[in-house]
Amino acid sequence: MKRKLALMLAVSMTIGAALTGCGNASKEEDTAQTASNAVEESAAEQDAEDTGEEAAAGDADLVYAVEAGSAGEAAAEENGFSTNVVASQADALMEVAAGTSDAAIIDLLMAGAMIGEGTSYPNMTHTTELTTEEYGVGCRKGSDLASFINSVFGETWADGTLQETAAAYGVQEALVEQPACEFTESSEDSDVAYIKEKGSLIVGITEFEPMDYKDESGSWIGFDADMARVVAEKLGVEAQFVIIDWDNKIMELDSKNIDVVWNGMTLTSETTSAMECTNAYCNNAQVIVVPVPVK
Repeated sequence: MKRKLALMLAVSMTIGAALTGCGNASKEEDTAQTASNAVEESAAEQDAEDTGEEAAAGDADLVYAVEAGSAGEAAAEENGFSTNVVASQADALMEVAAGTSDAAIIDLLMAGAMIGEGTSYPNMTHTTELTTEEYGVGCRKGSDLASFINSVFGETWADGTLQETAAAYGVQEALVEQPACEFTESSEDSDVAYIKEKGSLIVGITEFEPMDYKDESGSWIGFDADMARVVAEKLGVEAQFVIIDWDNKIMELDSKNIDVVWNGMTLTSETTSAMECTNAYCNNAQVIVVPVPVK
């Protein structure tokens, strides 16, 4: 703000000098208008830069776009931020691009895939890390499917499939090493037996690059999508992907509309108490995303 006031003062002095030294009224008006325009443009640029700096640092007076029911929304609430709640993290980035929100709070892994040079949003950058967290897969409470997935994680870590899949989507640095795990099947009400019998593993997702998103042909790809297919193959069934309302993920599981939530799900106290969750497989953080200041 001080820089903006100094700039306005300097340009005002330029206007005064121009009017004093020039006898032609028309030239005086042109010079004054040009200088006035320069003040307005410089002030607007400085306002944008100041807003970006405030958003990057986490200013409660600004508006942050967040996905409903996400760890980003929880982080915003914890910090007392004003929020614009949207359906997905992709929508949160669109809000910032459109200027309807000052910043967004999204997953660090998504930020790595979606913002910066060579991405959909080259003029955005991520700044402050508000949280550190881990991703896991969510199954119905008491389900033996979590044990089965843990066993697959252990196998695919040992043979390198997990690491190769992560490298294909640029998330290899976030991987958590997976121990060898033996599958323990439930003697009663086995989810694994139920899934095998119906012949499909229904995976609840949102569109979240690089974890679950569509390729040019409309097929679901991503680190989570590919690993869900590996698990489905080992179960001897087909993986089916269903977009869900993230706020209702627990209800979708309990009603058996889906069999698993596999979409970069943060392991919070809420999810671990309401679901049977796998071992953590990726590290993550919630970060503030802001437009890159115009130089």
